[in-house]
Amino acid sequence: MLVASAPLIGHVFPLLPLALALRDAGHDVLVATAADGLAAARSGLPVRDVAPAFDFGRIARGVMLRHPLVARAELAGTAGTRGAALLFGQVNDELADGMVALAQEWSPDLVVYEPFAVAGALAAARVGVPAVRHENSLFDGRELVRVTTERLTGALRRHRVATIPPPAAAIAVAPPSVATQDGWPLRYDSYAGGGELPDWLREPGDRPRVLVSRSTVAGPGGAGPMRAVVAAADRVDAEFVLVRPNGRLSRSALPANVRTVDWIPLAAALPASAALVHHGGAGSVLGALVAGVPQLATVGPGDRRFNATLAANRGAGIAAPARGITAETLSRLVTDAELAAAAVKVSREIAAMPPPAELVARIESLG
Repeated sequence: MLVASAPLIGHVFPLLPLALALRDAGHDVLVATAADGLAAARSGLPVRDVAPAFDFGRIARGVMLRHPLVARAELAGTAGTRGAALLFGQVNDELADGMVALAQEWSPDLVVYEPFAVAGALAAARVGVPAVRHENSLFDGRELVRVTTERLTGALRRHRVATIPPPAAAIAVAPPSVATQDGWPLRYDSYAGGGELPDWLREPGDRPRVLVSRSTVAGPGGAGPMRAVVAAADRVDAEFVLVRPNGRLSRSALPANVRTVDWIPLAAALPASAALVHHGGAGSVLGALVAGVPQLATVGPGDRRFNATLAANRGAGIAAPARGITAETLSRLVTDAELAAAAVKVSREIAAMPPPAELVARIESLG
């Protein structure tokens, strides 16, 4: 089975729990991606680079220069799937040739692809095998695939594929009370990516502990809320832990209630924490919901405003721009009982969804 992902850590890691479950059931599994996505090899799965010259920054800059109005909306987080289609249409055009070549070489029985990696569905159509769409965001994957495919006419023509057919099945990871997605439900999980959890993060501290993370993608909004949290931290009765702060911030003088750590398995640290503050990525939103902890998600570029708003609308978090984070906002995050109760309720909803191993037989029936 071939697992196709966009070349980004935040895209490929959520696909790995199912990929590992398929491997553990005795299937040959190969992950197809590029660039940062090659970090999937840390999981022990074989990974193939299908676009060795891939440069996400170059693609993003080019798209923004050619489409300034959409770029402005994308930076504000209001472009929705329009911005994603422009950006990931170009991404997939660069992945398509290598993805098809790999499928022709490796002859998979089935392709699992994420909505931002339509090149995987193209490869499946080219070699005539079923494809399964595996959601890894909070967008509607059907719409994402539709609008991205509209930008792939050149790749479709190159590989003599008239159109990308509907998937043989789809897998939905969003809890229904937060977002509606089409497909078999799957309990959200994500490969941790390595790192060790220090002992002091395994148990609650003397004060509420708030983890503060940032994006794994460089670019606008990538630094996330860390500087704003540091500026307000000494006026909040809580302990703040900055996860992977940039070099300048980690070398600066920090308040007494702020600590730093390098890469850690965030999901393992969340149960002993009171809250998570993050950049608004879908994986971070879902990770906090899985753990049942309140979250503060910053509204920002790409899908971040959309994701943060979903968490806030569900009552399980706060959506705010980084510059709007104050001591009062952070105090509410760790003291608001309604936020905590809603987060726990969604966590129970997710826990009732099937784990990856329970989907293996259904996927086998397609191949």
